[in-house]
Amino acid sequence: MTDAPSPAPLRAPVWFEDLVPGAEIRTEGATITEASILDFAARWDPQPFHLDVEAAKGSIFGGLIASGFQTMMTAFRLLHAEKVMNPASQGSPGMESVRWLAPVRPGDTIRMVATVLEARVSASRPQLGIVRWHYSVLNQRDEAVMDWVSSGMFLRAPAHRPEATPGAGT
Repeated sequence: MTDAPSPAPLRAPVWFEDLVPGAEIRTEGATITEASILDFAARWDPQPFHLDVEAAKGSIFGGLIASGFQTMMTAFRLLHAEKVMNPASQGSPGMESVRWLAPVRPGDTIRMVATVLEARVSASRPQLGIVRWHYSVLNQRDEAVMDWVSSGMFLRAPAHRPEATPGAGT
């Protein structure tokens, strides 16, 4: 355990150099409505416990729940509303894990806490940094309903950028 102070919450604009381990982004909340659950399910995840109120009552969930993908996309949209990811965010090379921990039900309000786990300069593209994140989605009772770990590529601040190497990988 350390006595070092926690990093301050991140605020836009953010460059790779701002993304130190322990830095966090905390989003506002969004309420998931029955209508949004039914609409998302009809378009993208037509399982009965997402799509049909009556059928959902007979499921292991005992009622309608949001698709895990709806939960993830809603949380990620909340993250982007914080404007921390732009313009430095350059995409993601992938995810390590995704866990759906508890159902999200109509009327639940979710928010996200994104925490930097690791940050390193890319060996092959030194104008970029690779940041490993832990994303936690919480409901209105501060219960974790979902989490995942993934990495993102971020531009280094202009003062720290070497010349780009065309065609280099991460």
